[in-house]
Amino acid sequence: MKPKVFITRELPGKAIELISEYYEVEVWREYYPPPKDVIIRKIKDLDALASLLTDRIDSEVLGNASKLRIIAQYAVGYDNIDIEECTKRGIYVTNTPGVLTEAVADLTWALLLAVARRIVEADNFVRSGAWERTRTGWHPLMMLGVDVHGKTLGIIGLGRIGSAVARRAKCFNMRILYYDIERKIELERELGVQYVDLDSLLKNSDFISIHVPLTKATYHLIGERELKLMKPSAYLINTSRGAVIDEKALIKALENKWIAGAALDVFEIEPTPKNNPLLKFPNIVVAPHIGSASRETREKMALMVAENLIKFAKGEIPPNLVNKNVVKIRSPGFT
Repeated sequence: MKPKVFITRELPGKAIELISEYYEVEVWREYYPPPKDVIIRKIKDLDALASLLTDRIDSEVLGNASKLRIIAQYAVGYDNIDIEECTKRGIYVTNTPGVLTEAVADLTWALLLAVARRIVEADNFVRSGAWERTRTGWHPLMMLGVDVHGKTLGIIGLGRIGSAVARRAKCFNMRILYYDIERKIELERELGVQYVDLDSLLKNSDFISIHVPLTKATYHLIGERELKLMKPSAYLINTSRGAVIDEKALIKALENKWIAGAALDVFEIEPTPKNNPLLKFPNIVVAPHIGSASRETREKMALMVAENLIKFAKGEIPPNLVNKNVVKIRSPGFT
């Protein structure tokens, strides 16, 4: 009998077909995520789970997972999973690192350019008829944005994605500052970036892009104090996790013009409600957590989930194991 896996959303490409060769597969076919009580009910009989960031796999859920041996996360981040509890229970946790780096960096750059050059405002200006109502095709003061080339970019978190963003910034002849919990000497040489402390980065950057995981240390890393340190002409871009920024503080910053604007792909609550006060500001650009949402990248992520599950089923350590200490507690596989 094949081990049972529950996949909490439909996956693109051939991943589910590949997984089906080794597992008895059940897929949640709704567009919205399975409610927590559904996961708790199903997990009692599962050998494996393929999860998304929207699935909270906490101690309550894991307390019902007597047979569960592996959680294959369809994301690079895994702050939705209680890793410590999984390790204690001998449950392997995998993720999908690396394959989404360039896609997220592309979106970061798209957001940066969009907010700097007021692309979303300009699009609405045309579609709403406001341009036609001006009775002029061109005006020296129409939709003025700011230059990107030659400015200073501050990168918070110089990991895979932060480094990819830095490489794009070099093409715009930007001065690049970075802050990380560890100094990256080799990347400094390779990318020509300068290490500074967080306060210096906030004070001296024209654009600030966030690329850190959500942890206890990074929760509300950017709050009222940090926003007040930024230039009034600076823009904040976030494609990491919503809770890295204190949204209430950001609203206050925009209301009081402490900063020039923001571009956000992530929010503290997702999906963000339509009455979120952030959405009233014309000087922010927003997206619905689509950092990795290119067809090619999402299919690669799905194949990585399949590979992690299949390797485990074969009794091999999956290639993208997050909690490496779990191998001391239980060997991979279902026998």
